[in-house]
Amino acid sequence: MAHDITLKEAQKKVDEWVKTYGVRYFSELTNMACLTEEVGELARVMARKYGDQSFKEGENASLGDEMADVLWVLICLANQTGVDLTEEFNKNMDKKTKRDYKRHKENPKLR
Repeated sequence: MAHDITLKEAQKKVDEWVKTYGVRYFSELTNMACLTEEVGELARVMARKYGDQSFKEGENASLGDEMADVLWVLICLANQTGVDLTEEFNKNMDKKTKRDYKRHKENPKLR
């Protein structure tokens, strides 16, 4: 059974996999296109599971698998562009907390 991993460990694990099995990273632009494709696949499952569309016969319905595909390609892009996702995630959480600490609580649409 796998243990919970950090973003840093995930970045390292993806990098090791690419270097062991993938030969090399696809170009940044190719991976951006792949990320868009994977987000579209996630959107397809969401539309069928929570929206008005129905699943086609034999269609994959795994939200988790589609989310993991999105995460995989995002990690690839982070690795090849030198982005530390742990650092950036922490900075992003701080930004959101400072900017939105009251915003959503005071939004009458959310009540």
